[in-house]
Amino acid sequence: MAKLVLSFNGVIAKEYELNKEILTIGRKPDNDIHIDNLAVSGHHAKILTILNDSFIEDLDSTNGTTIAGNKVSKHALQNGDSMLIGKHELKYVNASADGESDFEKTMIIRPDTEGMPETEEASKDIGKSIGKIAADLASAGTSTTGPGPAKLQLISGANAGKELALTKILTTLGRPGVQVAAITRRPTGYFLIVVDAGKDNKMPLVNDAEISKQNQLADGDVIEVAGIQMRFNLT
Repeated sequence: MAKLVLSFNGVIAKEYELNKEILTIGRKPDNDIHIDNLAVSGHHAKILTILNDSFIEDLDSTNGTTIAGNKVSKHALQNGDSMLIGKHELKYVNASADGESDFEKTMIIRPDTEGMPETEEASKDIGKSIGKIAADLASAGTSTTGPGPAKLQLISGANAGKELALTKILTTLGRPGVQVAAITRRPTGYFLIVVDAGKDNKMPLVNDAEISKQNQLADGDVIEVAGIQMRFNLT
C-alpha cells in the first residue's frame, strides 16, 4: 500500500498509509494529516487515491504546494515524489509503481481494474472526475461480458511503435493540465471519454475529428490525446 512520509528538517515525524480515497492536509486539527505550522494553511491540500494511484491537489493555500521546485495545483504522484508544504516535506512512497515501463509512466495517468457505467460525464477537474469515476465503479461493479482484447500502438512521439495492451476495464491517457481521456471497455465495446480538456478546452481527436463527451472506438481508429497519436487495434 502506498504511503506518505512526513518529515521536518530531514527528521521523519510520521508515516500515513493511503488507505482511504481522500486525505486532507493542513494546520487545522480536523485534517487527516495535521501539520501545526504557520506556513501551512488551515486546509492546505488533499490527496486523492484511487486503487494504486494517487494525486495531490492544492486547496488554494497561501504558500502553495511545491514538487521539485515547482508549485503545483494538481499533480499525479510518482513513487519518490517529495511535496513541500510549508517547511515540512511529504514523500510519496509506492513501491508497486516501479514495475511500470517508461512508456506507461509517460502516457498513462492511471490504469483501473473495475468497470465504468454508460452514463459517466467527464469533468474538467481531473481530481473530481476520477473521484466521480471511483464512486460510480463502486456502485456499478464489473461487467463479466464485453468485447475482445485490444491494444494501442503509438504512431507519434518518442515512443512511436510501442504497444500497450488494454487489459484493464478503464485506462486513462494523457497529461494533467494538457489533456486527459479514458478508454473504457464495456459490454457494447470500447469508448474514449474526455476526463480533462486542459487549459485550452480542446477535446481529444479520433480520426482527426474532435469528440464530444465520449466516442465509441472502431478497429483502426487513430486517437490523439495530449498531442500524441495512437492507433486503436482490436486483436
